[in-house]
Amino acid sequence: MPHISFLGAGRMASAMVEGLLEKKVCSPPELACNDGGDGTAAQLAARTGVRAASSLVELVGPADTVVLACKPQQLAGLDPSLTALGRGKLVLSILAGTRLARLAEVFPSARNIVRAMPNTPGQIGAGVTVWSPLRPLDSGDRVTIESVLGALGQNLEAPEEQLDAVTGLSGSGPAYVFEFAAALRDAGEAAGLPRDTAWKLARETLLGSARLLARTGQEPEALRDQVTSPNGTTFAGLQRMKARDFRGVMKETVLAATARSEELSRGA
Repeated sequence: MPHISFLGAGRMASAMVEGLLEKKVCSPPELACNDGGDGTAAQLAARTGVRAASSLVELVGPADTVVLACKPQQLAGLDPSLTALGRGKLVLSILAGTRLARLAEVFPSARNIVRAMPNTPGQIGAGVTVWSPLRPLDSGDRVTIESVLGALGQNLEAPEEQLDAVTGLSGSGPAYVFEFAAALRDAGEAAGLPRDTAWKLARETLLGSARLLARTGQEPEALRDQVTSPNGTTFAGLQRMKARDFRGVMKETVLAATARSEELSRGA
């Protein structure tokens, strides 16, 4: 693998670094990172053996691939020397709401630029990331992108115009799942269960159901119907969800997040 440098050493950058090392895609000398002064680069370096760079020249100069993993609002404040340092390099951005056109303004001489939208389960290698390149990738750069993003879990390519919808669904989606888990826990407690019991049942029910969905490959409606007997307990619960338009609420939720992503992208 080529030398990869990370601008940022937060959760996602750390997950990429640790995943690349765990899968033996890279060795510590092939990776470097920095931070915005919060000490996360030194912590990541101490934990993994990668290099914490003290300057942009030290960080980006030797790199073949540069991963933008800082906060989106920090892009405008990055050192102007980064433009020259990025010449001829592959740039991978995980900055939410930052379009390829904007990234191309910052890195006009980059070999290629890829915009990606990961999600937080990537912190444990269980994420899914959708990515889009500025120009078609050559075979070597495709291997690099798929390896770096593969450290977070699964990944797939899609047109950039789909990334706002991706943000609304899989980018924000873990929060919806966590909220649903909390709602199940609270509902179990309201039904008379001790809070710790309700929480364990809610958590394990979600985990087991997700595994069953993934392992069988069946449509969710088919698995739902396997649980549902006519006029039974599950049917009664589903009828209440239908009456409250649960699917409609979820559609509105994803569309609201998508619309906000579009707004942020226009402002980036």
